[in-house]
Amino acid sequence: MKIAFIGYGEAARAFTDTLKGKGEAEFTAAYDILQDESIASEARSRGLRFEASVEAAIADADWIFAAVTADQSLEAAKSALAYLKPGQLYIDINSVSPGRKKETAALVEATGAVYLDMAVMAPVHPRGHATPVLLAGKTAKELEPILAAHGFAFETVSEDVGDATAIKMVRSMFVKGLEALTVEVMLAARSSGCLDRVMGSLAETFPGLGWPKNVEYMFERTLRHGIRRAAEMREVAKTYDEIGLVGRLADAIADVQQNQGKVPAKDLSKIDLPDAIAEIVEQRLSLNK
Repeated sequence: MKIAFIGYGEAARAFTDTLKGKGEAEFTAAYDILQDESIASEARSRGLRFEASVEAAIADADWIFAAVTADQSLEAAKSALAYLKPGQLYIDINSVSPGRKKETAALVEATGAVYLDMAVMAPVHPRGHATPVLLAGKTAKELEPILAAHGFAFETVSEDVGDATAIKMVRSMFVKGLEALTVEVMLAARSSGCLDRVMGSLAETFPGLGWPKNVEYMFERTLRHGIRRAAEMREVAKTYDEIGLVGRLADAIADVQQNQGKVPAKDLSKIDLPDAIAEIVEQRLSLNK
């Protein structure tokens, strides 16, 4: 079973690391729209060819993982349409709205290839491909034995594309929203000179969140992954709009994630947290000018 990737970022690399040597999995090639030597090196170090075109990357693949940024998921699929062959499996792990996955599935299935909606439900490190995922699609049930044999941790939601990603998108409003809310409250508290009082009050009201470590964690996640999370939250906004609810809330969360992602990442465990927050306030304010 030959596996190729369209998009070779964090998720693709994590899947490669843990899938290698499992069952009949054999990695062949990767393509990334960023033809960057650092990405090429990551692929080659794992035994993959790093190709300059989608055509070359997926030509001999049985399985194709699409693992790009949310805003590029449809374009990634379109770039592969002319080269997909009947029987190839296109596994879409991108964090996008149900409508986007349905649109992509229609295009992919028109080529004779098989489409699988796979929603990754937790950070991909350290479990890689064994990270819990939800599946939806016409052949999801048929694929269960081979996925199980290769160590995937999955649950099939339904035969309807979009049902798996709907769960992730709706849930992401809470997860990424809690990150954004925590970050903005702490930044505002530091700017207002009341950080200790605000954090102390919240710790009394919500002791189970584990203060102040949860603040450190929220900042780490948004600083390191804010740009990618912002793209995902734009898709969450579309999801809520599709069902007639408040998509603009997700857009506001995306704005916070985007702004955090523009600030240089740092290891907050090695910095006094109030000092780190004060520094981030200054960097955020300078970005707003």
